[in-house]
Amino acid sequence: MLARVRDAVSAAPPAPEAERAYLRSHAPDDPAALVDLLHANLADCRALVHRTDPDGLPALLLRLLAERGANTVLIPSGLPHQWLPRADVTRIDITRIHDRAASSPHELDAVDSVVTGCAVAVAETGTLVLDGGPGQGRRRITLVPDHHICVVRVPDQVVASVPQALTRLDPTRPLTWISGPSATSDIELDRVEGVHGPRTLEVVLVHEADA
Repeated sequence: MLARVRDAVSAAPPAPEAERAYLRSHAPDDPAALVDLLHANLADCRALVHRTDPDGLPALLLRLLAERGANTVLIPSGLPHQWLPRADVTRIDITRIHDRAASSPHELDAVDSVVTGCAVAVAETGTLVLDGGPGQGRRRITLVPDHHICVVRVPDQVVASVPQALTRLDPTRPLTWISGPSATSDIELDRVEGVHGPRTLEVVLVHEADA
């Protein structure tokens, strides 16, 4: 049967080009307004949103980890070292665990928190997209630990819409689209969080110097 389908498809004329007359964005063309919209939609998706500048980022991350009571934090390869200074600099003793291919799901489940960057953030939907690039690590490190802190550089990494985000992404990379903490609901619409991903998602919007 599949062979017949392949033969029929191969003999068919090329499909016409799809019309794309829709608006690529419904948000104002204003970087500051996009960041505010992203903040609002992230919060609407039940993410905890914080704002800071590059100088304030290390102290904020350490505070969030301390408030969480995290004793271990998973750090992906390529995460800027200045984001989480060493314990001998901060005098805060949190065990840093590096992203390893050999880490088992049980080992990752024992990690208290994970800190990553992202590839792009979509303002209209409050969505973060990770593509496994530097500072993001393997997909599983943001799916197994219960607490994920994601750093977004604004306005550089913020786009208005999903179509705009797609132009920045490589579809061959392992894309993870995150809109709030992991959640599901049963037939009675009782919401349960942390079923297939982090129970708590915190997003740090880092306003760059020229923003």
